[in-house]
Amino acid sequence: MQLQQLLYFVAVAETRHFTHAAERVHVSQPSLSQQIRALEKELGAELLSRARGNVSLTDAGEALLPLARRILADTETARVEVQELVQLRRGRVRLGAPPSLCTGLLPDVLRTFHDLHPGIELLIEESGSHDLVRELARGALDLALVVMPLPAGSPALTTVELLHEDLVVVSSVTAPAPQDPVAVADLEGQPLVMFRHGYDLRDLTVAACRAAGFEPSFTVEGGEMDAVLGFVRAGLGLAVVPSMVAARTPELRVTALARPGLRRTIALAHRSDVAPPRAARELQKVLLDSERATRTARTTAAAVRAPQGPEGR
Repeated sequence: MQLQQLLYFVAVAETRHFTHAAERVHVSQPSLSQQIRALEKELGAELLSRARGNVSLTDAGEALLPLARRILADTETARVEVQELVQLRRGRVRLGAPPSLCTGLLPDVLRTFHDLHPGIELLIEESGSHDLVRELARGALDLALVVMPLPAGSPALTTVELLHEDLVVVSSVTAPAPQDPVAVADLEGQPLVMFRHGYDLRDLTVAACRAAGFEPSFTVEGGEMDAVLGFVRAGLGLAVVPSMVAARTPELRVTALARPGLRRTIALAHRSDVAPPRAARELQKVLLDSERATRTARTTAAAVRAPQGPEGR
């Protein structure tokens, strides 16, 4: 008994027509009929009744049909499982992320993933959330790190919140220090270095300034993250950047924003109608595990730094 024969039999049983069944499984009708006759000979029973051109199942055919379907389903499951295991030895993951996360979060995470799965090729698309959402929608990315909430009119995406990050103000160490902490209102009239259009940080900063009742003043605008940091380093103005990026830029002065401050929520997204490949799911797991470990470390550190009462001394 061969899987091909069972496939042909199920096709005839479901279509009740040899020609239609042959078209369905992409084989000639004589070949299909020959294989089914061979199956009947192997089993020692007729499976199909062909009286006067009408095709129906015999009792033996009725008994075989659910078993054949189960065998074919189990075969497909086995094929998928093996393919997914193979995907972890070789293959690729297409991940999109804002530039701030490419320099802050991703290097350590991707190193961990590469150590676990050295055969997986990592393709990184660096762009703003608006662009990344479009790339996800057209199937050009498997996963993307995006800033929440998603842009209006976004396609159906499944999102998992990954982290909440404070924004801070960075300035040149050679420039006068801003008030510490600095309120958004204090940025009125200050020279700002601003990201290009389409950057989530640009939209968030401009919206905060307008909510405070003023239009921000730009000395330079249109840069990517590295360019903006370079312009600030050169003393061209202040910039509002994620705290994770600021922590990796020791040559700049970092000033906290006064409460309530500015925060952004980062989520991991993929298309809702298409399950990510196995390798992409493994990368998602590494990202989530990494952020959970980071949160635990922060909580522990905060507890250690917290002042203790007399009973705790």
